[in-house]
Amino acid sequence: MIRRRTLGLAAGAALLLNLVGCAAPPRVKTHTALPGVEVLPAALAMPGLDRQRQLRIYLPPGYAQSSERYPVLYMHDAQNLFDDFTSFVGEWGVDETLDELARSHGLKLIVVGIDNGGDKRMTELNPWDHPKFGKGEGAAYTRFIVEVVKPHIDRQYRTRPGREHTAMMGSSMGGLISHYAIQQYPQVFSKAGIFSPSYWAAPALREAAQRPLPMDTRLYLYMGGREGGEMNTDVRQVVAALSGRALPVEQIRFSAQASAEHNEAAWRTEFGPALLWLFKP
Repeated sequence: MIRRRTLGLAAGAALLLNLVGCAAPPRVKTHTALPGVEVLPAALAMPGLDRQRQLRIYLPPGYAQSSERYPVLYMHDAQNLFDDFTSFVGEWGVDETLDELARSHGLKLIVVGIDNGGDKRMTELNPWDHPKFGKGEGAAYTRFIVEVVKPHIDRQYRTRPGREHTAMMGSSMGGLISHYAIQQYPQVFSKAGIFSPSYWAAPALREAAQRPLPMDTRLYLYMGGREGGEMNTDVRQVVAALSGRALPVEQIRFSAQASAEHNEAAWRTEFGPALLWLFKP
């Protein structure tokens, strides 16, 4: 079921309807994004991929009234981050969680969500070619974030642009590309949230993950116990390979939630604890 979901958000929804064999009542969607969320007026061109991509931005409470600069978290699958109306099967609640963390812990971040490419998602979020899904476009996609998205955000918003204030996070294929990004661009990102990573789609990353990273890098890996035996085995093998090779063990946090499934509700629950650890002083 997990791999079927990763075939693409729209395709996955159609497949589920076919499987039940009847017209289920449609899920009623409403807009749930808070006032701190804005959609970039114009999509950004993706060099080498001949397409454009929409960004969705979360600004922390008090942004408009201050001159403060903020750390930035880059995330994938932006349609699922802030707004139930644009989501696949529910949203992460990124804006609600961060508004609460700003009140309770003083943690204030800018979040830049990059929309997924629909039927291009499986190739855009995989740096390596796959016999079933085709030629990997993950290197170009990640380069787009580093060379186009980040400079644009740093120009338009009051960011702290240094690597020590820059993180990436994603789930499933988004977890995979987040791990790849911090390995390829350790001079840009110092933190990564790697949720339910689809390591099965890119076995080569398991070996690449052992390459040493800067000692202040932090990695937060997460997996739900009901996401499938293969995915759980993969993530534990990668954690073991990382520990003491890429980073000291204290720079890696692995959270395993036995009853959690592969969905936005589980990632929403884990999002706050991951941020507090990644961005702790």
